Amino acid sequence: MTWARRFHTRQTTFRQLEIFMMVAEYLSVTLAAKALHLAQPTVSTQIAKLANALGVSLFEQVGKQMYLTDTGKDVLKAVRELFEVMDNLEMQLAQRQGLSVGQLRISVVTTAKYLIPSLLGEFCQRYPDIEPEFQIGNRAEIIQRLKQNLDDLYVFSNPPKELDIEAEFLTENPLVVIAKQDHPLRNEKIITWDMLESERLLMRENGSGTRYAIERFFNQNGLRMQQPATIASNEAIKESVMAGLGIAIVSRHALNHMAPGNLISLPVEGFPIPNSWYWVLPKGKQVSTAASAFKAHVANKLAGL
Repeated sequence: MTWARRFHTRQTTFRQLEIFMMVAEYLSVTLAAKALHLAQPTVSTQIAKLANALGVSLFEQVGKQMYLTDTGKDVLKAVRELFEVMDNLEMQLAQRQGLSVGQLRISVVTTAKYLIPSLLGEFCQRYPDIEPEFQIGNRAEIIQRLKQNLDDLYVFSNPPKELDIEAEFLTENPLVVIAKQDHPLRNEKIITWDMLESERLLMRENGSGTRYAIERFFNQNGLRMQQPATIASNEAIKESVMAGLGIAIVSRHALNHMAPGNLISLPVEGFPIPNSWYWVLPKGKQVSTAASAFKAHVANKLAGL
């Protein structure tokens, strides 16, 4: 008898596997139960039944912290692959009936939140039975999701080359110098970086894709970052620039969504900094039908079709 048949006869259910994935993501029965809208004892019981059916230990408790066992990690990898196959099958069967249903999970770095949501909204209006899951995080957070293969698509401005990935150009993401609307140099035709030496440069945190692109540009062009100050989010940078605390270098897409009329782009020599967004996937990952359809939708929209 094959292992697959033995697994089938153990009466393990897809619901148990779904609950297991959620507990593995949160490493907390309480948080998983809340996310699943289930009672905590129900989640604990289903995890116990799954472990008993497989004849393995899935989690271990060390103090107050829950951890996946090595076997649990193997099971989690297999379960994610199984659900990926089932999602694709659901889409394929639905398309044969002239429908489009299924899940579409997308994680993007913070700056891409100014690009992707409107495109995702249009896509879901076209395919109302698609269930989207949209995550926004800093570069380090999205890298962690990528490592765990939690999503169908990822968007980075600086793809993590240290990982085994496939990166595909999405669109340009130029970086511009912004200042408050009454900045003394607002009427200048061309501004050299030296003319801004008295300004504090407001920057995203280390590890940010935008900061990486800025630091690379400054190093390549021998420019000095004067009085750099780290600020944790684009929203906080916007407020700080409006308050006159300094200037910043941000995505042009971000500027277009930031307090119109209160912030301006300065015509600084050498800017904008060339930068791009990329679709990123773990190498070898099968692109789901929904993800392929969304990528095509985005390409058409960005091409003006």
